[in-house]
Amino acid sequence: MPRLLAIGDIHGCSKALDTLLQFVRPAPEDQIVTLGDYIDRGPDSRGVLDRLIALRATGRLIALRGNHELMMIGAATSFSAQEFWLAVGGREALASYGPGGLQDIPDEHWRFVEKHCVDWHETDRHFFVHANAMPDLPLSEQPSEILHWDIVSPRTPPHESGKIMICGHTEQLGGWPLALPHLICIDTWCYGGGWLTCLDVGSGRIWQANQNGETRMGYIDID
Repeated sequence: MPRLLAIGDIHGCSKALDTLLQFVRPAPEDQIVTLGDYIDRGPDSRGVLDRLIALRATGRLIALRGNHELMMIGAATSFSAQEFWLAVGGREALASYGPGGLQDIPDEHWRFVEKHCVDWHETDRHFFVHANAMPDLPLSEQPSEILHWDIVSPRTPPHESGKIMICGHTEQLGGWPLALPHLICIDTWCYGGGWLTCLDVGSGRIWQANQNGETRMGYIDID
């Protein structure tokens, strides 16, 4: 049976991503939703985007746009936006492309973050966002500052749709997802020494990998 798999914030951790994909072994019929923040902070933003672009070419990937992708896009047209981006992880991202700066980023990478990433994805039982969603607005009306920048907590209310929200962005420093009946946050702080998480949305199975090439597996209660 095809699986619906969600992957949390990668932040330039290409080794963890490669290890995770080898661990999970997605089948051709599986759908993968990545929750954004592919770049910055970790050592290999370029490698992460290369892998995601290749995965998208197979037709299996739905890639969400995170706040760090938005900052990268803004840096292309605004010096002040570029300075802010560099201060919060963009410097590490640029270093993965070489010494030249923004002009070293390939056109296909710009095209991926600007045109091929989406702001949310929805199924019959779940919806996927990078950061959060206002509980009383449909996804099509959510403001960007909530979708891309807001944080979640155990006090975050359920969405009016009744669907379970799958998100990243809010770092779970203990290395394990925040799992509530109406919300699952799978940013488990990979770049900071934690884990990169993949969730099988249908079963609650969790796979994790880190930058040291280590893996582990578990489950969360999704009933």
